[in-house]
Amino acid sequence: MRLFIGDKEENLTKRLQDGDKAALRDFYNLYGSYLSSICSRYISDNDDVQDVFQDILLSIISHIKDFSYRGAGSLQAWSSRIAVNQSLKFLKTKKRQDIVQLDRDIPLEDEVDDPDITDIPPEVFHQMIRELPTGYRTILNLYVFENKSHKEIAEILGIKINSSCSQFCRAKNLLTKKIREYNQKKQPR
Repeated sequence: MRLFIGDKEENLTKRLQDGDKAALRDFYNLYGSYLSSICSRYISDNDDVQDVFQDILLSIISHIKDFSYRGAGSLQAWSSRIAVNQSLKFLKTKKRQDIVQLDRDIPLEDEVDDPDITDIPPEVFHQMIRELPTGYRTILNLYVFENKSHKEIAEILGIKINSSCSQFCRAKNLLTKKIREYNQKKQPR
C-alpha cells in the first residue's frame, strides 16, 4: 500500500523524534534538494550553501523534538522556515547583506512590465536570482517566496520600510532585464 505524503511525513516525524538514524537519510532524500534550493536562493556561493545546508540539518535534528506535527506539509513548512532563518543568519553573520539603508525618501524606479518567463528553464531562472546583489536577492526572496510584507522584511532585516520597497523594485527591474536579455538570445535571428 502506498502512503500519502502526509502519512509519510507523520511517520517520518515520529521516527526522527525517536532517534531513528535511518529516518535522517529518509528526511534527506525527501527534502534535501528542496531545502538546499531555498538556501541557494539567498546565498550565491556554492560552498557557503553547503555549509549553511549542514547547519540547517543540524538545527532540524537538534529541534525535532520541539516540532509538533500538524498535518500534511507541516514538517516541510517547519523545515523551510529553518532553512530561511539559517540563510538569513549566515548573511547577517558574514556582513554580506549589502542592503542599503535610506535616510531619506528616494523616488522609486519606474516599475517595468513583467516579462514572459514561460520558456525559461527553472534552473536558469534560479541562477538569475542567485546573480542578483545580496541585498536585492534577500528582499526579493522574502517578498516573493516567503510572502513577507515590506514591513515584516524591514523588521527582519533591521532596515526601513522604504529601503525594502526600493530594493525590491530594483531587484525586480534587474531580474526583468536579465530575463529580457535571455529571451532575446533565444529568439531566432
